[in-house]
Amino acid sequence: MSFSSEVKKELCSNEIFDREVLRAELYGMLLFGKKFSSDSIVFTTENKHVCKRASMLLENLYMPILEKQSVLRTRAVEGRLYRLSVVDSGDCKRIFEDFGHYKAEVTLRVNRANLPGDEAAAGFVRGAFLCCGSVSDPEKNYHAEFCAPYRNISQDLCRLLTEVTECDFTPKTVVRNGNYVVYFKGSEQICDLMTYIGAPRGAMEIMGAKAVKQVRNNINRRINGEVANIGKIASASARQLEAIKYIKANIGLETLPEDLREIAYLRLENPEMSLRDLGRNLSPPISRSGANHRIMRLMDYYKKPD
Repeated sequence: MSFSSEVKKELCSNEIFDREVLRAELYGMLLFGKKFSSDSIVFTTENKHVCKRASMLLENLYMPILEKQSVLRTRAVEGRLYRLSVVDSGDCKRIFEDFGHYKAEVTLRVNRANLPGDEAAAGFVRGAFLCCGSVSDPEKNYHAEFCAPYRNISQDLCRLLTEVTECDFTPKTVVRNGNYVVYFKGSEQICDLMTYIGAPRGAMEIMGAKAVKQVRNNINRRINGEVANIGKIASASARQLEAIKYIKANIGLETLPEDLREIAYLRLENPEMSLRDLGRNLSPPISRSGANHRIMRLMDYYKKPD
């Protein structure tokens, strides 16, 4: 089961007893559904839990005659498609008008009268998400969206989300394949959205995945930095060893000043040491910059033949 399906399963398990909140949730489902008019109400979903939730809300709130279908998808699209239809046109008209809509309407808009309070507004957004929403697996990326069928209701949804006082929602919009997509990208915004609509476990999973990613990235940066430092040390040590061996063969290390002779012998014996460790092992110990200064003076004695 995908992460998005798990979130929807969590949302469908919420036990809510406030009739206005349940009605607002059903309104979100139907308004963003496949067909919502005075003579036809059809709801489709790929999630059996969402279909069961929509059926339960319709039966408890309006008791219409429902037709339920489960259709096996084509080979190109795996899984099943669950279809819920209100059979009687009289029931369709009754439900449609109870939500404050009429047949003469040119286009559907969100009727705010169905969202009498903050909890009802959250219920409406939850219903819209159950109907047309999705959220990506946080192990891959951070993306949550609502795929609305009409521009006006997508704009109304954006406006409603930006008015949520406890969350600083900044939804973005894009048109994709004739649908109007309202989406979020940041992990913080998506966590807030999941919490707002009633999926705290989903929000915790996103936060946990982000924490793991941050630790992994920090470890990778540290490892990459250490590998780069080791490479630099090895390269510098190879040049120093070449110079010291040349001086030893052509000039003689005994002719060097005592401080340079000491660090030359130490480098020959410890080619893997960093400058800091070289300085610490001298007698008396000196700083990294002091060790580097001696190495630079030692390199001045290195005259490579033509």
